[in-house]
Amino acid sequence: MLKALFLTMLTLALVMSQDTEETITYTQCTDGYEWDPVRQQCKDIDECDIVQDACKGGMKCVNHYGGYLCLPKTAQIIVNNEQPQQETPAAEGVGAAANAAATSSTGTGGVAATGIAASGVVPGGGVVASAAVEVQTGRNNFVTRRNPADPQRIPANPSHRIQCATGYEQSEHNVCQDIDECTAGTHNCRADQVCINLRGSFACQCPPGYQKRGEQCVDINECDASNQCAQQCYNILGSFICQCNQGYELSSDRLNCEDIDECRTSSYLCQYQCVNEPGKFSCMCPQGYQVVRGRTCQDINECETTNECREDEMCWNYHGGFRCYPRNPCQDPYVLTSENRCVCPVSNAMCRELPQSIVYKYMSIRSDRSVPSDIFQIQATTIYANTINTFRIKSGNENGEFYLRQTSPVSAMLVLVKSLSGPREYIVDLEMLTVNSIGTFRTSSVLRLTIIVGPFSF
Repeated sequence: MLKALFLTMLTLALVMSQDTEETITYTQCTDGYEWDPVRQQCKDIDECDIVQDACKGGMKCVNHYGGYLCLPKTAQIIVNNEQPQQETPAAEGVGAAANAAATSSTGTGGVAATGIAASGVVPGGGVVASAAVEVQTGRNNFVTRRNPADPQRIPANPSHRIQCATGYEQSEHNVCQDIDECTAGTHNCRADQVCINLRGSFACQCPPGYQKRGEQCVDINECDASNQCAQQCYNILGSFICQCNQGYELSSDRLNCEDIDECRTSSYLCQYQCVNEPGKFSCMCPQGYQVVRGRTCQDINECETTNECREDEMCWNYHGGFRCYPRNPCQDPYVLTSENRCVCPVSNAMCRELPQSIVYKYMSIRSDRSVPSDIFQIQATTIYANTINTFRIKSGNENGEFYLRQTSPVSAMLVLVKSLSGPREYIVDLEMLTVNSIGTFRTSSVLRLTIIVGPFSF
């Protein structure tokens, strides 16, 4: 009876022990490896990356499984990693890798390597494999290194529960995966901070443009701390902006300023010539003109400023310059009776076939003036009873630039019918013929008009 009771209790104890899930934790790795809590296996340590100046004497550092190699810079490496052929205990696998035999070569300057595989079994049904590699230099020296652990080390039995490190949790595939505290909302960062997820943890940082002061994130005044703007800097929350002075514009880097060539943006800024300058522009005028109101050109009256005419000459200003004309333009047999008026005496026999009087007039017009355009009016100064006046262009209109239109019995208008370009001078004789109604009296007078066309249209 007692024996039957004992067997029954032993059977129940065995059943209960089989139903209890086994917790297995693997965190021990051999030298040159470290535990990867995410993949739940040992991974190689890159000594060439973390060890400063790992190799001396001009040698190059070559990372290898479980260690690293210091080889000449001209060395070449050939690695042959074989697959594990048999299962042996874990300790034997490691020992086999560590005690791999080296083979020598008589070559010089080259490097040869061969791999010898060893394998082992770990508790829980996983397999770990490592291999030894032999590297030969020109000096017949050998270095033995191990291959990484087999990625199948994680227990294959899904009934086993694995224990994960802090910041990790078991996934449905029975591996440890990182907990994203920032997404899950389990972090304790302040509202003015940014949560940064890390492997197995998280960090609280101030957003860009802010710095931590005490327990708060405060704005960084980049304009005071490290002004990168070429001209004007304006601080804003979390950042800054650059602006340029008048006449400049921001370059593509949004920091520097480039001069604006106003002269290229528009051809109407200046009446004559636009000159670009750093941050601005200026207008220039040709000789004989001056700049007014910053942009337009105005003729300089040289007769009032720099009169270079002689005493017996009169100064006549025109658009863009001046000229000197004789005060007495009369030629024999004409005599001067008043300013610019020459009369041929009746007592002189030579005057019978000549105009009774010649009046000298001067005028200036701009180049490329629009046509048709009324430019000068001629009018009789003496009016006789029972007479008829007619007007004509006597000379100076060989190319037909002008036309004389009679506007009244005693006046006429000179019309420009062709556009003129300067600088150029035209001398046009306008004649008025006067006859009485019965034809017993006939006389004529001439107005000699000098027209100076300026070099520009202003």
